[in-house]
Amino acid sequence: MELTFLGTTSDKGSCPNVYATDRGTYVVQGEKVTDPDALATLRARGLPEHETVVEIPAGLVQYFPEARG
Repeated sequence: MELTFLGTTSDKGSCPNVYATDRGTYVVQGEKVTDPDALATLRARGLPEHETVVEIPAGLVQYFPEARG
């Protein structure tokens, strides 16, 4: 998988980040969600045990091409 850096809201450029892949998807780096209630809600909605979710600031969305128009 090839990654293309799209942007960050970090002052140091380390996290959170968003990348485009050569597969037409995105890879997002953020804080792993560990809150038990949030995870229970996500699992009830179908999040499998082998997947996880990350939390990113709303400001990071500006780097998704669709958001830029």
